[in-house]
This record gives sequence, structure tokens and C-alpha cells, in this order.
Amino acid sequence: MDQQDVVIRGARKEDLAAIVGLLADDLLGSDREAPRDPLPEAYHAAFGEIDSDPRQTLLVAEMDDRIVGTLQLSILPNLTYGGRRRAQVEGVRIASEARGRGIGRALMEHAKALAGEAGCHMLQLTTNRQRPQAARFYERLGFVDSHHGLKLYLQD
Repeated sequence: MDQQDVVIRGARKEDLAAIVGLLADDLLGSDREAPRDPLPEAYHAAFGEIDSDPRQTLLVAEMDDRIVGTLQLSILPNLTYGGRRRAQVEGVRIASEARGRGIGRALMEHAKALAGEAGCHMLQLTTNRQRPQAARFYERLGFVDSHHGLKLYLQD
């Protein structure tokens, strides 16, 4: 597999099961996602909400007619930096057997281009400290570890 063989595109409803499978194919996601058939309705509702919101883009990386990567890009209006928009990347996942082949880089470059087209001045993300290899990956792409991120979970 090679990065040139990867097609980055917007996710479609029929990609949902594969996307949830990717989210579960991970140390943390294996405990919190439910990639069963049929998928829980909450995934369908969330996909519909993301898909209908012009400030949200769910991307997939496809190779050999198979979904091997995903991420969500959110365009956020902001008052800081003179009212300039920023973009937030969430839910980046690459199939475990496809990691290290440039797919994550291709997805992130596509997200960066979309953020630039949307007039964003910044692309930001968080990564869990239990994924140190992910932090190194993002730093190789030019991300700077500049902030301390905190989360408050409101519901299970």
C-alpha cells in the first residue's frame, strides 16, 4: 500500500459501519464503541447531524474499496484572533494493519486544505496521553504541543 493508492473523500452513510469499526480498532475505542450489526441508532443519528451541518466534515480514506482511515473536521467561528475561524480535528483513526503507510498524513493534509479553504487560521486537535505515538505523528506534521487540554465528561 502506498499513499498514492489512497482516495480521501467525504464519508457517506454506507461507510458508517466501517467508520465505527475504525473507532473501535484502538486501545481506547475498544471499550467505548459498539461496532455491532446492526449499529446502535445513536451512530446513525450522529452521522445525520454531522452530515447535515455545513461546518462539519467527516472524511474517510479509501484503499482498494475499503475504508482504512477517518477523521472529523469542525469549522469553529471564534472571537479570538480578531474573529478568525479555527478548525478542530477529532476522531482520527487509521486501520491497525494500514498504519505507517502515509494514510494519516494524507487525511491530515486534506483536512488542512479544507480548513484553509474555509478561512481558518489554525488547525487544532487533542490526543490522549495514552497514545504517545499519535502525539509524535502530529508533531512530525508541524503541530506544536502548546496547550494543556482538559475534559469534563458530562454523561457516561
